[in-house]
Amino acid sequence: MSNRPAGHAARSTVRPNSETGRKAPIRTFLCTADGVPVDSVYNPAAVVYEAVPDASRTPSDGPAFVIAHGFTGDVDRPHVRRVADVLARYGAVVTFSFRGHGASGGRSTVGDKEVLDLAAAVEWARGFGHARVVTVGFSMGGSVVLRHAALYPGTVDAVVSVSAPARWYYRGTAPMRRLHWLVTRPEGRLVGRYGLRTRIHHREWNPVPLSPVQAVPRIAPTPLLIVHGDRDGYFPLDHPRMLAEAAGDHGELWLEPGMGHAEHAADEALLARIGDWVAARAS
Repeated sequence: MSNRPAGHAARSTVRPNSETGRKAPIRTFLCTADGVPVDSVYNPAAVVYEAVPDASRTPSDGPAFVIAHGFTGDVDRPHVRRVADVLARYGAVVTFSFRGHGASGGRSTVGDKEVLDLAAAVEWARGFGHARVVTVGFSMGGSVVLRHAALYPGTVDAVVSVSAPARWYYRGTAPMRRLHWLVTRPEGRLVGRYGLRTRIHHREWNPVPLSPVQAVPRIAPTPLLIVHGDRDGYFPLDHPRMLAEAAGDHGELWLEPGMGHAEHAADEALLARIGDWVAARAS
């Protein structure tokens, strides 16, 4: 286990472009509080998004979005890069691979210890001088951003959770039954490792982490947006409604007609609306 602080950059593989003078993405491995290296990318904002532009402001004045991908995603997946590309119109973007995913170390705990990965990424974003940091999570990442905001109060300025579960151990849909087989069975974990580039921990949760619906009331007064599709094949509409009810007046719920699940179903128009929502609140 490393004794370096969370968010420490273990090594950087991409540096600013000195020929063009334009800041280039920075790629590095962050070290989490429990010593896991997390593959991370920082994309500086090219412009500051404002309804009325202010010439005195610089890109670092805009918010930094920290994107938490869904289970089996990683920082290089096309659907994750697409989300990053749209939100980059509104501010800087940090993307990273959760533990056990892609080039990151460790093994996935399917939403438990992943909160430490997000904490390291948020701290890294703050280190670039951004006064406002917003987390945007999808599916498993959606549950992680909720728990992170509850467990690390005051560290983010807004939270967006897309296609997240409200409660653990849900098996009410065929995709979730397949996911439970993938996570709980040795043969399923082999499929995850070699077929999906996702290394899954064999141990069960002990203790069971705070559930998303338990986390939500602790997020206030931080602005919270809950987004869910009415054709989500993983989690039916009682999940977002439970989250919204738990959020009370400080949360906002968008039920999206025709939308399926997570990043793959979030089109450019929806992502732009999320960017607008953040721009109006994290200012």
